[in-house]
Amino acid sequence: MPIAIDGSRRVGLGRLGSYRSAIRYRDIVALQGPPLLGAVFALPDVTAGRFVELLVLAIANLLLVAHIFVLNDWAGADADLNDANKRADAFATKGLSRRGIGMLWLALLALSLCLFAALGRRTLLFAVAIAILSALYSSPRTAGKSFPILGSALHLAGGMLHFLLGAALFRPVDGAAIAVASLCGLAFTAGHLTQEVRDFEGDRANGITTNAVVFGKRRTFIAGLAIFTAAYGQVVILAAVGIVPRWLTILGFLFAAHVHWSLEALAEGLSFDSICRLQARYRAIFAVIGVAILSTLLVSVATKVSANNGRMLEFSRGRGSLPPPPPLCPKPRELHPCLDRPGPSSA
Repeated sequence: MPIAIDGSRRVGLGRLGSYRSAIRYRDIVALQGPPLLGAVFALPDVTAGRFVELLVLAIANLLLVAHIFVLNDWAGADADLNDANKRADAFATKGLSRRGIGMLWLALLALSLCLFAALGRRTLLFAVAIAILSALYSSPRTAGKSFPILGSALHLAGGMLHFLLGAALFRPVDGAAIAVASLCGLAFTAGHLTQEVRDFEGDRANGITTNAVVFGKRRTFIAGLAIFTAAYGQVVILAAVGIVPRWLTILGFLFAAHVHWSLEALAEGLSFDSICRLQARYRAIFAVIGVAILSTLLVSVATKVSANNGRMLEFSRGRGSLPPPPPLCPKPRELHPCLDRPGPSSA
C-alpha cells in the first residue's frame, strides 16, 4: 500500500509539473513592471506595512498576468497546433487537456482577485477591468484579436490599467498617474503590433484577421515603430514637466538603438526570428527605463521620509532636541500697540 501511495504521489507531482510547463514565465515576468511602478509612483511613505502591501500586489499581479496568458493559450489551442512556430510549446503537444488548462486559468484568476480584494476596492476594480479586457481579447466568443484596431485598443487600455492598478493601491487616480499610465499603454500597444508581425504566418494560416494580416506586415511594423516613438517622446515629456525626475530625459536617447534594431529587422524581411530578437532587445530597453524611473521614485520617497523623521529619530535617541515652537507673536511688545490698548470699559 505505501508503495502504491508513493507511486500515485509521483504521478500527481508529474502532472502538476506538466501544467507548470504550460505557463509562459518569460512573458509574465516582462509585464510585472507597470503595477509596481504605479504603486511606487503613488507611495506616500516607506514602512513595513507598505512593504507588505507591495508584496501582496506583486503576487496578485503575477497570478493575474499568468491567468491572462493561460486564457489566451486555452482559447487559441487549435490555432497554436496549426502554427509551426508555436506547435512545440502548445499545451496539447505536452499532453495536457483543454479542460485542465481551463481549470488552471480559472484558479489563477480566482486567487488573484482574492488577493486584490484584500488590498482594497480600488485595486480590485482595476483588476476586474483588466480581466474583462483580457476576456474580450482572447475569448472564442468575442475574439477581439481577430478585429483589426480593436485588439490594439484593448492593449492600449490594458497597459494603462496595469499601471493604474498599482497607483490605485495608495491613492486615487489623478492626472499625473494617467500621464504615466499612457506611457505604459503606448508601449503595450506598440509591442502588440510588433507581435502580430511576428505571428503573421500562423495567424494568416488560421484565418485570424489581425492588423498584420489585414494591412500587411510592413505597414503594421511601421505603425508599431511610430507608437514606440510616441512612447519615447512621452518619457521626455514626463521628465520635462517634472512628473518624473528631469534627468530621465536622457533615456529618450535609447530610441536611437531601438530604431537601429528595427531597421535590422526590416532588412531581414521581418522574419519570425528577427522579430523575436527585436522583442528581446526593446524589452531590455524598457526594463532599463522602468528600473531608472522606479529607483528615482524610491529615492525620492525615502528622502522625504528621512527629512520628515530625522529630527524625531534623533530626539527619541536623546541626541538632539526638537525645534522650539514659533513664538505666538514674533514682534517686540513696543511694536504692538494692540498689547497696550485698554480693554473694554465696563458700563
